[in-house]
Amino acid sequence: MSELIVRGIFTLRRAELLWYYQEGASWLFPDLWEEFVAPIPQAERGDLMAAYRQRLTGSDRAAQQSCARAWSLWEGQTISLLPDAAGAAKHGEDDFALAFARIENHYFVHGGWLEEGQLIRDAGKLAGIPGVIVQGRYDMACPARTAWDLHRAWPEAEFHLVADAGHAYSEPGILAQLLAATDRFAG
Repeated sequence: MSELIVRGIFTLRRAELLWYYQEGASWLFPDLWEEFVAPIPQAERGDLMAAYRQRLTGSDRAAQQSCARAWSLWEGQTISLLPDAAGAAKHGEDDFALAFARIENHYFVHGGWLEEGQLIRDAGKLAGIPGVIVQGRYDMACPARTAWDLHRAWPEAEFHLVADAGHAYSEPGILAQLLAATDRFAG
């Protein structure tokens, strides 16, 4: 591998998953969180990823679609610093939502089949590989803490914490850093 550019760092650590799918980001988006948890009965909200998995893989097609849409819209509505109605709308489309929610939930319920903390623990293996880490300061899906942890474990990589961005690659500051790194490595 000659160079590596990474953005919106997510390593599937349990704390990251719980932040976004149990409690954390919910404090910043209580209105959208209410829509996210709506398909899950109150008694099952202690483990939302498991409750969603049961429905996303169950035989009730209406429950699958309702849960897929809620899951997908939660992410679509919280990944950019400023609301992006067009981007969020795509997340609400039936086929997209079902595929998106099932894939994400499947990986998340299983922790990506990784040992807890494995990706940060083993980041030292990237030593000697030129890299760039691009992270939005206000990334709700992938909090900046994880990108910072990667930066500490892989200090040779340039670290760009974009002050006015969330998670979406299309946000101007994120896109500018990605293009600059790509152009520099291509040159």
